[in-house]
Amino acid sequence: MQNKLNIRLKIQPQILFSLISLLLISCSTISVFSPEAYKQAVDLKVESVNLMSFANMPYDEFSDEVEFLKTELNKAYEYAKGRPNNEISTKQWEILINPDGNLLGGFLKRWKADSTLSQMFVVEMQILVADAFDTIIGLESGKIDTPEIN
Repeated sequence: MQNKLNIRLKIQPQILFSLISLLLISCSTISVFSPEAYKQAVDLKVESVNLMSFANMPYDEFSDEVEFLKTELNKAYEYAKGRPNNEISTKQWEILINPDGNLLGGFLKRWKADSTLSQMFVVEMQILVADAFDTIIGLESGKIDTPEIN
């Protein structure tokens, strides 16, 4: 009985060390807070939801604005993608801007294909897109605010 107890006591510190190591590794796999990324997400949320409100009018009247917005969205995505340990945020941007998806990218593609969209559809999509941006914004604002090491 005494021998089994000694073995168990010897193993517990190893398990504890392993758990602490895993915790530290998992904490280090998310990037630090970036004021630039936060500002990009907030600005693009406002611009996107605003532009979406015109989707009940012909796409051709807003094609330049849509192309400009898509460029800005791609810049934000590339910024997120280029930051170290930022896979979660990058994936959120991918989901948001995917033209074959059901958020902003898909909305813009559908607007172009259909020329105009119903007001009810636009309003519902604005809510979904705003929520998706809020997820990105919340993820960024929840990061630890320390200088990035390049």
